[in-house]
Amino acid sequence: MGVAPAVAPPGLGAFDDWLAAGYAGQMDYLAKRRAAYSHPDRLLDGARSLLVLTLDYLTDEPQNGGEAPGRISRYAWGEADYHDLLRPRLHALADRLKELCPGATTRCVVDTAPLMERDFAQLGGLGWIGKNTLLLSRAAGSYFFLAAIVTSAELPTDAPLQVDHCGTCTACLDACPTQAFVGPRVLDATRCISYLTIEAPDLAPRSLRAGIGDWLFGCDVCQEVCPWNRRAQPSKESGFTPREGANPTDLVALFALDEAAFRQRYRQTPLWRAKRRGLLRNAAIVLGNTLPDAGFAALQRGVADHEPLVRAACAWALGRYAAGAAAFAKPARAVLIERAADESDPLVHDEIVVALEFPAA
Repeated sequence: MGVAPAVAPPGLGAFDDWLAAGYAGQMDYLAKRRAAYSHPDRLLDGARSLLVLTLDYLTDEPQNGGEAPGRISRYAWGEADYHDLLRPRLHALADRLKELCPGATTRCVVDTAPLMERDFAQLGGLGWIGKNTLLLSRAAGSYFFLAAIVTSAELPTDAPLQVDHCGTCTACLDACPTQAFVGPRVLDATRCISYLTIEAPDLAPRSLRAGIGDWLFGCDVCQEVCPWNRRAQPSKESGFTPREGANPTDLVALFALDEAAFRQRYRQTPLWRAKRRGLLRNAAIVLGNTLPDAGFAALQRGVADHEPLVRAACAWALGRYAAGAAAFAKPARAVLIERAADESDPLVHDEIVVALEFPAA
């Protein structure tokens, strides 16, 4: 925990530049709430201090497995959504704060309110903002969540961290599969795999799909290569322990889930944010990138799904099978040709046409 003063966040100007450059993509809510980011008193009238807290989520190491695996970002491996774990603890801590500071008001924040948490974490001495835009700690790396309590109580503040310990290292910038970093500490979200697989409502541009690789949900590359994460310690929180089939996930099984089954399996987990249509879109992209034998039947099913987004992604992936998997080249083209005759959605039809233009293997 660190305590920061309730002031205008130091990174507000950079945030404005980032929005103006269009790097937020379709996350329109960021610009719509811009005024609220200007000062914590927009969240809580009379705000004077912020308690900024971290909770580690590092558990296991990435595993290999299954005939058609897809990777999930570490933070989403557990059974619990981190919001549900953090909020009760924040409220309990806020209640204790109000006992110690009679008359104080509080507001608890877990990354859903317009607050620049990383700026205040740095002001509270918890770390520095690294070149990959994440808060980095010399002791804990970056595998942790941030949360905050905004309060009207005037608390003694911690000394801000003024030193940039990234030095000349550019490992995170160099390793990004989609070249999402415009420069140090500037991320073009529209190229970021986490954005493309979680936040974006549409298919990724064709030029970026190969870069998604085997990432089904989120991406950890810029954290995995960061030298400071060698010091990260395993979390003691059982809610972050990988659930069965989360590290990695069997992509074929996802195509057997209807809306009700998807809800039952993922409703209380971070993967719910992508919804069924988004997760199956992602699964199709991964299958098109990795071409496992087991993936063909799943895509054959998916290209007839009720969701146009899923059908479009599966059409692209079948085109990759037609071009790059000799055993499935003719069957994949046959499926696409058959589907083209019945497809009425313009997006899906366009993906089928482009897929059929891929050179045969």
